[in-house]
Amino acid sequence: MKHQKLRKIIYWVATIWLALGLVSTGLVQLLGTAEGVGGAEMMKSLGYPLYLMTLLGVLKMMGAVVLLIPGLALVKQWAYAGIGFLVIGAVYSHLAVGGAVTSILPALLIFILTVVSLVCLPLNRKFMVTYP
Repeated sequence: MKHQKLRKIIYWVATIWLALGLVSTGLVQLLGTAEGVGGAEMMKSLGYPLYLMTLLGVLKMMGAVVLLIPGLALVKQWAYAGIGFLVIGAVYSHLAVGGAVTSILPALLIFILTVVSLVCLPLNRKFMVTYP
């Protein structure tokens, strides 16, 4: 019983921090802010068009909401996958343009929080396929 309670606490701490990270960077992108993680200056330095910021901002906001609300187990799995793809793309982009290794740290933090949240996800929130 103690193990389940600790696992649930770890899940919520990781998930809330993950959602905060997604919302904060999503807001930077939606508002078109020049500075900050995911801001216009960073997007330009990575060679991405600025209109991509709006799409990424919306997707991050949607992912954060899906992770926090109960139910939607299948959509929650898609959100975890989407965040994983987002992080892989961010790390690759920074390394491909010769960015400093420290430039990938925010993405790695999001990745770690995503993995911890997914691993500690309570069974009643997971999408499970049952076969006859």
